[in-house]
Amino acid sequence: MPKESCMLNEVIMEIAMKTLRIILTTLVLSIITACGGGGGATTGSISGTVTKGPLSNATVTAYAINNGQRGTQIATATTAANGSFTMTMGSYAGPVMLQVSGGSYTDEANGTPMTMAPGDVMTAVMPNIAAGAAISGIQVTPVTAMAQSMAQHMTGGMTDANITAANTAMGNYFLVTTGILTTQPINPLIPGSGTAVGITQDMKNYGLTIAAMSQSAKTLNMTASSAFVTAMMSDASDGVMNGKMGNTSVSMTMGGMMGGGMGMMAATAGWSSLATAMTTFLSPGTTNVSGLTMTDMTTLTTKLTNSNGQI
Repeated sequence: MPKESCMLNEVIMEIAMKTLRIILTTLVLSIITACGGGGGATTGSISGTVTKGPLSNATVTAYAINNGQRGTQIATATTAANGSFTMTMGSYAGPVMLQVSGGSYTDEANGTPMTMAPGDVMTAVMPNIAAGAAISGIQVTPVTAMAQSMAQHMTGGMTDANITAANTAMGNYFLVTTGILTTQPINPLIPGSGTAVGITQDMKNYGLTIAAMSQSAKTLNMTASSAFVTAMMSDASDGVMNGKMGNTSVSMTMGGMMGGGMGMMAATAGWSSLATAMTTFLSPGTTNVSGLTMTDMTTLTTKLTNSNGQI
């Protein structure tokens, strides 16, 4: 073969090899990028609903939990009119505490708009989440707030084990055994909400428990039912609903006939009195339009009446 032809073949071969290397490199980089490699950021998220009646225009703040205690702030979000929220968690991995403040809601027992009183919050605690996880359907309610308070005051604080134990115990107490973090409570101010297709007994129990707290606040002439939730959080902190936080009686900000002063929480507020409030709310002529009656709630009201407050 002529020398010129050999040299041409070598040049062609070298060009081909360079082209192949470029193609292979591009392909590998594409695969790495698609799989999240190459230094790309991992972005997780948490979305859900805040219910005290759906809480509109409230601030939801996510905190890291370190050594069982609330740590640094991770993210914030503002709730929509229906109480929904979504927040970006970045690459955070670990347990999470959600805290809600401000905003307004339609009080179940009064049927009128109320605002979260200054200093009142609702909370929820989630056990360890994975980095980059997209978590949806999380509920923040008076019941999750009671569980958070209980977990915080257990030995070791808000560890994964304590978070799980407190959430489970509070769910069992109010017969929301499918989980207080992920079960959607009904809104008894929506016509037929308790009898619609797909509504479970746990969803009914959850919604009526929250409504009973509002009814309790109304019976006590409290100016803001969110203050009753704060009292319930304190009462639940030691694992016994007896109107006390440890050995100290729980005080509540009162209104109406109480003159805006401080009243002490009744020992039965979190059990038999709550059952009575639920019965009152389900009576004819109230704001309840869920379609539920006392017959639907007999199991829960009987359990609360006979519980003696032990969570």
